[in-house]
Amino acid sequence: MHFSPNSRGIIRLPFSEYGRSVLGAPLRYIPCRGQCRLLVMAGIHGEEPETTFLLSRALRAFDEPFDSVSFILCANPDGVALGTRGNANGVDLNRNFKTLNFSTEKVGSRSILESDRDTLLSPGAVPGSEPETQTLVSLVERLKPASVLAMHAPMGCIDAPQKTKLVEDLMGVFNLPWLPDIGYTTPGSFGTWCGERNLECVTLELPRMSLEHLFDRYGKAFAEFLQGYEV
Repeated sequence: MHFSPNSRGIIRLPFSEYGRSVLGAPLRYIPCRGQCRLLVMAGIHGEEPETTFLLSRALRAFDEPFDSVSFILCANPDGVALGTRGNANGVDLNRNFKTLNFSTEKVGSRSILESDRDTLLSPGAVPGSEPETQTLVSLVERLKPASVLAMHAPMGCIDAPQKTKLVEDLMGVFNLPWLPDIGYTTPGSFGTWCGERNLECVTLELPRMSLEHLFDRYGKAFAEFLQGYEV
């Protein structure tokens, strides 16, 4: 695998389509060449485009597919394009998974981190009601990764039930604290869905900072982490 940390151009890795969004946008991922050991996913919340940005910047350093790491650059392209947290149906995709604690109660979110939950979204009428959720579940079941890294923002922490090696490695890369519990319930979340299937899911909550500062502080280290995960 050729690694060039100074690359600034297009992503040269091949994409495959795994579904379509509500508005018909292709849902694409970057497959690995062998058995998937780690799946990295960004952009499931459209109001967190910095996750897609940072992952894109890291991936531009490579010109060949990974052997055991696959990537979803943006799991909610409609939301990112529209600037909304949920998808085009107003559904918070990260509350739409079929879990034991799925709830049809409205999901509150904050306009800014310090404010009250002033925006209400639907979790969907039923679990897995949205095409983005349905096709993501199908992809994960097909890839059978050993671990998933779900990228979010802007809480600035590593959220995972146990401090595994993946958690410790990410703490080193991003210099962020580990939290075994985010402090509030997340019914129907992707992380809960993974946990009910004994699939490790680590949530990387990027800190609040400008895009250029995110790249300046973490771009090279994140790319090197991804490369090192192949070893």
